[in-house]
Amino acid sequence: MTHIDFVDQTLRDGQQSLWGMRMRAYEAAEALPYIDRTGFRVVDLTGAGMFTVLLRSFADDPWATTDFLVSKLGNNILRSGLRTISVIGFAHTPDSIIDLWVKTLIKHGVPSFWIYDCLYDMPTMHRLARVIHDEGGIPVPAVMYGYTDVHDDQFFAERAKEMTTWNGVESVYIEDAAGVLKPERAATLLPAIRAATGDIPLELHCHNTTGLAQLNYVEGLKAGFTVLHTCSRPMANGPSLPSTEGMLPILEDMGFTHSLDVNQLEPVANNFRRAAAEAGYELGVQAEYDPRIYRHQLPGGMTGTLKSQLAQYGMTDRLPQVLEAIPQVRDELGQPIMATPFSQFVGIQAVLNVVTGDRYKIVPDEVIHYTLGHYGPLPKPVDPDVADRILSSPRADEIRKWERPQPTLKEIRKRFPAGISDEELLLRFMTSDEEVDAMLAKGPIRTDPRRSANEIVRYVQDLVREPCTMTSLAISTPQVSVNLRKSVNKE
Repeated sequence: MTHIDFVDQTLRDGQQSLWGMRMRAYEAAEALPYIDRTGFRVVDLTGAGMFTVLLRSFADDPWATTDFLVSKLGNNILRSGLRTISVIGFAHTPDSIIDLWVKTLIKHGVPSFWIYDCLYDMPTMHRLARVIHDEGGIPVPAVMYGYTDVHDDQFFAERAKEMTTWNGVESVYIEDAAGVLKPERAATLLPAIRAATGDIPLELHCHNTTGLAQLNYVEGLKAGFTVLHTCSRPMANGPSLPSTEGMLPILEDMGFTHSLDVNQLEPVANNFRRAAAEAGYELGVQAEYDPRIYRHQLPGGMTGTLKSQLAQYGMTDRLPQVLEAIPQVRDELGQPIMATPFSQFVGIQAVLNVVTGDRYKIVPDEVIHYTLGHYGPLPKPVDPDVADRILSSPRADEIRKWERPQPTLKEIRKRFPAGISDEELLLRFMTSDEEVDAMLAKGPIRTDPRRSANEIVRYVQDLVREPCTMTSLAISTPQVSVNLRKSVNKE
């Protein structure tokens, strides 16, 4: 019988898809020992986007958060994700910073990196794989699936085959970020990739946006894929991935084996149900099939972003128009695969086209860079009329002269206070001095999962709203003590 391994995505893509990367150390704390003992092949842990959210939203030190998570997951290989030309945001990051980021994460106990480039600039991806390998890490190159007219099965299979030839590559990773892979396409695509890649392990990572991801996993298992990406059930489904709990009966029914300790799954689920309730975050819900997703192909997290952008203009009611505009913009821009950053480029341009009423009157710099090929080789040329409009502005004339900056690390260090750590240098380079200063002023991150005073007050309020026979209640923590006694009206 074939043995199937699992990559746990609860702490990274599950909370990214459902919580917008806002998971803090203490919210995961009680789940970590159980995740550690479950028996995953890899635990996907973090990424630059999570660093940004922790720093900007909470002034939490993302390095300290990473260290805390790593310290509780000693039985697992830990992983981070990385684009080939950027660490944080959409702007190009100098290679010297990308390389330092890799080196520093490995130093902190995260040696595995899934790396991706949705324009398939293969020499640039190979360079990053080589850096990771040379630093003692494990490169896991990703084939990012897109539902387009220009990416056929052979295209994806050839890229996967090339990835297997790179030093240090122990597996290849296939991802459907937008959740638009259909089982009938999976039945041809996944065997083609398997046939092209020999016997190297293949990982499958499908978002359950249309409710079809489990069926795609079944096709992957039939094709010879042996590593599945899943989440704890509360952090699974919808825009997230299938649940670990839901895949196990399928494996067993198909005659596959696994090494997961199923007794560890429910305590993890309980932790995240509670954490979501206390923070007001969503839990994953099985999605209903919606064919419109195949037209706009938005990754789950992008819908919230578009709503926020429309709210800035007081136009939240125009989201349906934006969703209708996205397929045309995507086609005009050469059908890029809808994953970061190109899903953002297409979505933002569609918003601007709708709110201005004058298509391509306003064009972000990133779309100009994309049109000029600065992000990599385009799947197909941008529509000529659209390209003319995008490139006719004075700003486009400036960007034509742009060259990717490649300062050395020594040159970059001169911009910042002498003697700061690599960790602080990376944060200051990728975010801002003000945000890092606020983080340092705040002090240590919270790792204790105990409930705060406000949470206790909410708990008590919930209790007293319901009919209850209790006559007294006492709750105490190191920070607060609450003693309540039922009063008796003697009148």
